[in-house]
Amino acid sequence: MDERVALITGVSRRVGIAAAIARRFAAAGYRLQLTGLPGYDDAQPYGGDPDGILGLLAELEQVTGDPDVVRYRAADLTSPTAPAELVETAVRTHGRLDVLVAVHAHSTHTPLGKLDAAEIDRHLVVNVRATLLLAEAFAAAFEADSGGRLVLFSSGQRLGPMPTELAYAASKAGVENLTRQLSPLLMPSGITVNCVNPGPTDTGYASTADLATVGQLFPGGEWGRPDDAARLVEWLCSPDGRWITGQVIDSEGGFDRYA
Repeated sequence: MDERVALITGVSRRVGIAAAIARRFAAAGYRLQLTGLPGYDDAQPYGGDPDGILGLLAELEQVTGDPDVVRYRAADLTSPTAPAELVETAVRTHGRLDVLVAVHAHSTHTPLGKLDAAEIDRHLVVNVRATLLLAEAFAAAFEADSGGRLVLFSSGQRLGPMPTELAYAASKAGVENLTRQLSPLLMPSGITVNCVNPGPTDTGYASTADLATVGQLFPGGEWGRPDDAARLVEWLCSPDGRWITGQVIDSEGGFDRYA
């Protein structure tokens, strides 16, 4: 069979979940189209990764031995044309597209009483609209009879309140619902659709105090690691994952919000 091709969104920082997925896919022999918006992370309190993209591409080239196997294109998913353009780029560059992993997210902390309409809209545009448009473009471009994989990402908002992240929680509820809606539509075309909730994952954004406090809510006393989510995604996208679709999978290491 020809090499499988995957499009992964949300790639910017080397400590992120999307980067961990890219590492696993590269090691498994995938050809990759990566995308992200590094400027988004640069503007966050935790800061960006100055060598993130170049460093990750260099790292992946060491794995693949070929600079053409992994390509990167920055994209702002607030643009209504960006999702289709990314899928088109992947197909044009690698000749096909078998897997789409949508890790991208827009997230800000805004409690009730300080909500802003434009910021709510941005959450819905990036997290819901862009994801749905990516799925539509992927379904149109997928040409195999089977083996297609669409993996979305959630944050477990249905499992407990997120009082300072209301817009984010609402948008991720939409992503989980898309999983249910898209699965019966795409399975006849050979594409499974699943959603991963990785739970609190140490991607470098949390303070030392938060790591310690939230860590106590895990039976093992530590946060998830990016590769924990990446292992699950790799399995879902493998032939062994062919019979799993329409599922929101909580892979949280026993995280207990109410402990």
